[in-house]
Amino acid sequence: MTETALHASATGTEEAPRYPLARATGCPFDPPPALAELREHEPFSRVQVWDGTPAWLITRYQDQRTILADERFSADTTKPGFPTQSPGIAARRRSGNPLPFISTDDPDHNRVRRMFTSYFSVKRARALVPRLREIIDGLLDDMERAGGPVDLVSSFALPLPSLVIAEILGVPRADQHLFQSRSRVLISMTSTVEDTMQAMNELGDYLGTLIDAKVKDPQDDLISNVATEHMLTGATTRSRLVQDAMLLLIAGHETTTNMIALGTLALLRNPEQLKAVRDAEDPAALAGAVEELLRYLTIVHTGRRRIATEDVEVSGQLIRAGEGVILANDAANRDATVFDEPDVLDVTRPNARRHLAFGQGTHQCLGQNLARQELQLAYPALLRRFPTLRPAIEEQDIRYKHDAVVYGVYELPVTW
Repeated sequence: MTETALHASATGTEEAPRYPLARATGCPFDPPPALAELREHEPFSRVQVWDGTPAWLITRYQDQRTILADERFSADTTKPGFPTQSPGIAARRRSGNPLPFISTDDPDHNRVRRMFTSYFSVKRARALVPRLREIIDGLLDDMERAGGPVDLVSSFALPLPSLVIAEILGVPRADQHLFQSRSRVLISMTSTVEDTMQAMNELGDYLGTLIDAKVKDPQDDLISNVATEHMLTGATTRSRLVQDAMLLLIAGHETTTNMIALGTLALLRNPEQLKAVRDAEDPAALAGAVEELLRYLTIVHTGRRRIATEDVEVSGQLIRAGEGVILANDAANRDATVFDEPDVLDVTRPNARRHLAFGQGTHQCLGQNLARQELQLAYPALLRRFPTLRPAIEEQDIRYKHDAVVYGVYELPVTW
């Protein structure tokens, strides 16, 4: 998109482009190049989503932080004009089921979120380290016994966070395939309304039955404890707990799965960065490397979305009540006013943690502490176990998730 075209669409003399925008061929780790142009020339530009609903696309880092901290921008996906990602996602959010807490506003959002906070605290994530190491070592043992090539996604990146979030919630290990398969449908932007609703209903029915069982026979897990401590006291309802558990189950494995696989591929394409991660002995260095990978890849690549509940002026731009906004976090995380040489992967970057990969403000990702811990253990364990790890297919044969809300790869055959 040229500067002239950007200006034309922003001023209404040309139809607003459809969002999300396209990545450049051969640049799978970089945001769409048009985002950099917009950030430079039209940081508040007009786009439209799948159904023609218009929205403001916000590309500068500081403007996004401002909006994410402003309670006048609502996360309620049922509000008219909210810029949803796809027909299926829109239908799911408007199905009549209670909204998951992430799609509500304070004070209700914060009240419900507090029911789950302790399960994803820094302290709880650190206490899980022995169990995480056990799971990681077991999966790597299985890979080693199988011998290459193996699919890194199905053999390591997917089962690791799936096992962890299932254990936290109290979902039986045997039911992983059920929630993994339904999750794939629910986060795909190409799923039909019918397929989305079927997947939502099937997963919802499963979780509802699981909640009922745990009320009768509570265990030491999140669903049991929330059901007995909050549902039975009226602080939440069965139907709402179903939706919140669904959110935690999906978000708890899809994001980390894609970060493990895509982050590994990015490191394989940058041998010096890979070596720094593989050979790091200092936990702080590994933590910093994970922050840089989160910044550089920004796998939530379709933008965080809000809608203005009243007229708001941001950096001189008036956003009127009822207008949707899309915060392109991948553009913000490449903002050169914040990050030096932002298009370079540098695992020693000192300020990488300023990224917006987990959002900002009251809706900042609940599971970020767990995700960080999983990634800080997974990358070095994988790279040390298989020091000659490499892709087993050509770059052009790798299938990237351009059509999903969470970016990554569908498969990553590797050998060593």
